[in-house]
Amino acid sequence: MFSSRKLLALDELSAAVKQLQDAGRKVVFTNGCFDIIHPGHILHLQQARDLGDVLVVALNSDESVRQLKGPSRPIFGQSDRALVLAALEAVDYIVIFNTVRATPVIKAVQPDIYVKGGDYTLETLNAEERAALEECGARIVLLPEIEGHSTTSVITHLRNTAASDQ
Repeated sequence: MFSSRKLLALDELSAAVKQLQDAGRKVVFTNGCFDIIHPGHILHLQQARDLGDVLVVALNSDESVRQLKGPSRPIFGQSDRALVLAALEAVDYIVIFNTVRATPVIKAVQPDIYVKGGDYTLETLNAEERAALEECGARIVLLPEIEGHSTTSVITHLRNTAASDQ
């Protein structure tokens, strides 16, 4: 595991966020697998950061990615994915979580703003996560989808390219 001032345990993150909010700073929160970072991720993270003062990224652990995406994922392990996220200027804090849903992290962090990509709608957000967001008063922002920039489309393209090269 690499070391970064941006990667915190949940209790450390919760305390840091409380201090920031007590100082009047707006905390933006997003979560995901971030398996293969691509331009769509970068643009969404930058747009999310622009909505507030601090951006927290909750990163699915390797086990939770496997539960969500299947046994062939993640492509990169959680330490590598966290390392890439930590290198991004837009990202202030990262926490790795082991559950399939980010509900426990949302409850602990209590963000001011929650951001997801345009492939989600209010109706398709996980009901448990949405309830936790409503309970803490977070504003939910759905960013516009960026065509052709999804991890699934990148993996499909790579597999098709590899197959045609054989």
